[in-house]
Amino acid sequence: MDDAAHDRPGSAGEHALQESHGSRERADRFYREQVADHLNGHMREFVGRMEMVFVGSADGGGECDVTFRAGPPGFVRVLDPRTLAWPEYRGNGVMASAGNIVENGHVGLLFMDFVRDLVGLHVNGGAQLLSPSEFAEWHPDEPIDADVPGRRPERWVTVHVEEAYIHCSKHVPRLMPVPRNRQWGTDDRKAKGGDAFGVAASRGLGAHARRALRQGAPRLS
Repeated sequence: MDDAAHDRPGSAGEHALQESHGSRERADRFYREQVADHLNGHMREFVGRMEMVFVGSADGGGECDVTFRAGPPGFVRVLDPRTLAWPEYRGNGVMASAGNIVENGHVGLLFMDFVRDLVGLHVNGGAQLLSPSEFAEWHPDEPIDADVPGRRPERWVTVHVEEAYIHCSKHVPRLMPVPRNRQWGTDDRKAKGGDAFGVAASRGLGAHARRALRQGAPRLS
């Protein structure tokens, strides 16, 4: 591979496919016109009104996971043109994406506007986990619990932006928001979806059995 390839955004794999499929010229135009190494003003405004983000991560062995985070508009905070952060609240205790970040700090974020602009924003970069006290020390001007009043985050994820680029609107569906009384950060099992896909039920863990296990009672055969 020539030395110029090292200065191009993207992976060696995508560069090889561009060469074999004759799309290098189009790819270079996209890299040149759309890929930034920071969040410009339009991107910062976009992130500041988003209520959701998809987070892609992988462990040290390359096993991947994609998770979904949501909150009030602007819950993902733009700390500066090269830094994003969002709070992590109590969840199911698995902490899959956080665990991946411990092993492998590379993350890919996808913000989607399904309502107004019908466009997306990819942000790739290096992530790290901060405790609430560390976040407060490093970013003293940022309020800790402003996103979900009354609930304190267990940790923060910060991302150093390495790439930011558009997800084109060609096939983005338009959705209409409907008012919903959301309980941000709730621990209520019903509000969180319960056993919506029937996995627990298929293992004989109905609501009564799950409740008994949580309370330490023996299961009935």
